[in-house]
Amino acid sequence: MAALEEEFTFSAVPLGAGPDGLLGVEQCDKTDQFLITDSGRTVILYKVSDQKPLGSWSVKQGQVITCPAVCNFQTGEYIVVHDSKVLRLWTNEDVNLDKVFKATLSAEVYRIHSIPGTEPLVLFKEGAVRGLEALLAEPQQKIETVISDEEVIKWTKFFMVFRHPALIFITEKHGNYFAYVQKFNSSVLSKYTLFLGKEEKSVIQSFTASLDRKFISLMSLSSDGCIYETLIPIHPSDPEKNQHQRVVRSLLLKTVVSGNAQNALSVLDQDHVAVLGPPLPASKECLSIWNTKFQTLQISKELPQGTSGQLWYYGEHLFMLHGKILTVIPYKCEMSSLAGALGKLKHGQDPGTQTMPHFVNWETSQGYGLGSKNSEPSKRILRRRTIEASVQPEIPASQQLLSTIKKDSEKHIEMELRKFLATKRTPDFHTVIGDIAIGLLGRCKTEPSFYPRNSLMQLIQMHVLSYSLCPGLMEVALEKTDVQMLQLCLQHFPDIPEAVTCACLKMFLSIGDDSLQETDVNMESVSDYSDAVQDEKMEEQMGILQNGFNPEEDNCGNCDKELSEKPQNTIEETTSCPVIPKRAALLNAVLHSAYSESFLLPHLKDIPAQHITLFLQYLYFLYLKCNENATMTLPGIHPPTLNQIMDWICLLLDANFTVVVMIPEAKSLLLSLYKFVKSQICICSELNKIEVSFRELQKLNQEKNNRELYSIEVLELF
Repeated sequence: MAALEEEFTFSAVPLGAGPDGLLGVEQCDKTDQFLITDSGRTVILYKVSDQKPLGSWSVKQGQVITCPAVCNFQTGEYIVVHDSKVLRLWTNEDVNLDKVFKATLSAEVYRIHSIPGTEPLVLFKEGAVRGLEALLAEPQQKIETVISDEEVIKWTKFFMVFRHPALIFITEKHGNYFAYVQKFNSSVLSKYTLFLGKEEKSVIQSFTASLDRKFISLMSLSSDGCIYETLIPIHPSDPEKNQHQRVVRSLLLKTVVSGNAQNALSVLDQDHVAVLGPPLPASKECLSIWNTKFQTLQISKELPQGTSGQLWYYGEHLFMLHGKILTVIPYKCEMSSLAGALGKLKHGQDPGTQTMPHFVNWETSQGYGLGSKNSEPSKRILRRRTIEASVQPEIPASQQLLSTIKKDSEKHIEMELRKFLATKRTPDFHTVIGDIAIGLLGRCKTEPSFYPRNSLMQLIQMHVLSYSLCPGLMEVALEKTDVQMLQLCLQHFPDIPEAVTCACLKMFLSIGDDSLQETDVNMESVSDYSDAVQDEKMEEQMGILQNGFNPEEDNCGNCDKELSEKPQNTIEETTSCPVIPKRAALLNAVLHSAYSESFLLPHLKDIPAQHITLFLQYLYFLYLKCNENATMTLPGIHPPTLNQIMDWICLLLDANFTVVVMIPEAKSLLLSLYKFVKSQICICSELNKIEVSFRELQKLNQEKNNRELYSIEVLELF
């Protein structure tokens, strides 16, 4: 159960909060005192228990406070930054901020963090972090740039992890989000890419985080109204490879608020979160407490005057702007249980008091608190069971995960798998991953409705699976028409049989464009083909030999006459890509796959002729794209090579020529390929002739060994 108690306001404090609300609410060294920083010029010290201000400080007119004021728990001083670079330190005795200690820094500050047990940390907008003492000793020291250009810090939090400080901050660039974890006991900075999955079009409005054993549980509230969780390892398995790690977020609570830009999120304890925002588009804003373990709404309070979309919590108090007044709402959350989550706990105490649950040993409950005769034997039984439990061998994490796979839901399996993959790898890691994949696929076969797609994709991206290790994986993906998983398999599996490769090719060619548009596909191998070849550019190149190929030469004879009858088709084939970009990305995955020609040819004959024609048109288009530059390569990341394109053209023609030649739509394409091959033969012939001449020149050069330092020779070729 959770409860929101009667609110009280700081109405006596004149807050000059601007349109962006407050900059922050920070706790001081005394638990009931807080520093409140508005978005203008003022910092106020407020005592919650007395509900009155203890002090107020302002910067000069024209100066603007740019990050929340904090308290240095080691010295009792207060710290604030104004105009992004000017740092001020003062105490309760100081009255005028203009006369207190001042340090001008060399870079702009994003946030100052201070928690008990360690010195304050200064986070700069470029991602660098400095301790306060080191910064004050040399304020103009050079501050390095950690994050990339156009990357902006959106949120940050400071933790104590096993008595060592750790900082996490989230950045955003072009709709992509990244998490940086800085541990100061080892000076290790880890970077993670937050993979949003199907929700990648949504905008993240609010972040919050808590510690969960070996992980940082990062929760985010998106514009779709849902809460997602991402588990970020505190200790990465391989610190040397910390720049390209990707973590996937999973759905925690669905549609808790409407998609409003003023929503906010704060984690209260292990099982409860506070959400600020309207539950429906037309409703007023509310403060709600949700149980994440049982996914139930515990309590909600309407805020009719609206809020700034900001929420802070300390101890058992929630802080927010209600209208223009800072409001404090005390709350209480009991230990999570199913009865409590459903609101069916019976309380005999006063509603204003907090109830602490106690645990009863049901086998000894008859003597509980009564001093019965059974009390001593019960204690012996309890001690014996404790000893027996302590000597039982610990079940390996992999075995626990395999047991989870057999009975739990897809969501829970995905969460446990992410935790397992984030732990340190053991020598039998490859075998364990294979066993996990086989366990998932085995349940897929016995339960047709069970398809743990996200878990399987995580395993594929570990780069340890192969087709021979889990042959049923691609079979299941083909049954589900999961082209994204098939693309991943083609990219990561080195031993896919030719029959399966052809089955993927057949699916990639036959699936409709509408279905592909709704599918997430890796587009790295595809460049922008929209400006492929312009008509003017093509006309200009017609007078130039394209890899020795001039379509206006007479050596093509009848081919020119055939092509001149339908010039529009030829231009259309050469100036635009015959397939949409997502289909092109899937076909490129097939081009990259390994194969044996003798085993592949029989299976290519089973593909329908119209699909073979479409594939040939795409390959011919790629060849023309290669001819556009001197390096004979395609733009993009990991595009098909010229050799791969030519090999597949030959394979398709060898397997299906007698069928394709009968299709009218393929006539123009075949004539173009014929002209190309004929021109290549002419080039090879001419090169052979030149090779003979160069051999003779080489012989002449070898005979003339007595040369001066400088000489001019004239050689005549006949």
